[in-house]
Amino acid sequence: MRRLQDLGAIIGEADAFLLDQFGTLHDGAALYPGVAAALRRVRASGARVLILSNSGSRASRNAARLARLGLSPGQYDGFLSSGEVAWRMLSGPRPPSLRGARRCLVLARGDGPDLLNGLDLLRVQDAAEADLILLLGSEADRLGLDHYRERLLPAARRGIPCLCANPDRLMVLPGGAEAAAAGTIAEAYEAMGGPVIWIGKPHGAIYDEAFATLGGVPRARIWAVGDSVEHDVAGGARQSCRSALVLTGIAAALDAIGLEAEIKRFGASPDVVLPAFIWPEAQPCSGSATEGR
Repeated sequence: MRRLQDLGAIIGEADAFLLDQFGTLHDGAALYPGVAAALRRVRASGARVLILSNSGSRASRNAARLARLGLSPGQYDGFLSSGEVAWRMLSGPRPPSLRGARRCLVLARGDGPDLLNGLDLLRVQDAAEADLILLLGSEADRLGLDHYRERLLPAARRGIPCLCANPDRLMVLPGGAEAAAAGTIAEAYEAMGGPVIWIGKPHGAIYDEAFATLGGVPRARIWAVGDSVEHDVAGGARQSCRSALVLTGIAAALDAIGLEAEIKRFGASPDVVLPAFIWPEAQPCSGSATEGR
């Protein structure tokens, strides 16, 4: 594990980047300093940039949000969200456990259900009526985790599948408070006996889509970059990619002891650690991520 000051030291080792969104490019409200310049330099080097996000929204909605923050689609090569992968799974040939699903309970942050557009699903509000739980986001900061346990128990007892399109277990709120994210709700559902299909980092389906998009780029020349050991570093390692941990977002509070604990907990160590997603002479930054890295 090398500690570096910027991307310049590894750019000659990269043909492509799988780049996290929340906590790496922005904090949910603004781009981190130096990000736009770093992206320009990376793409000028010839490396491709695919943004890979654990967002329950589709790729187009995420790209529109990035544009509002000042990062246009022309500044990266593609955007792939866990929500987009889930939509493709539901709109094409489905896994056997999802083939008969028509009545869907959607759990999201805000109204959220752009994922239902174009799908043959009827949205219901009662878990007792659902034959599919679509878990896109969490409002546990407002409702509490016990609210979700109680609401989902009738579906868990019937073995209704839950498609979790945001595996993040923790979201950091404005001001630094923390709350259970969608991944924690999915874990609670599993604990009650409900089956969960996981979509997003570090699970394999989102990487399968990413590699198909990148074509034949050797995995040893692909770098997974993000602020999460659990999602970005471990996910990249499972796919034989190299990884860079940026000390922004949820990693901003990690000291050396905390980083070693994360590495031990998730069984994956980054190849390099960077202060931020920056190029030489750009300034490092700090901040907190929100749900959907």
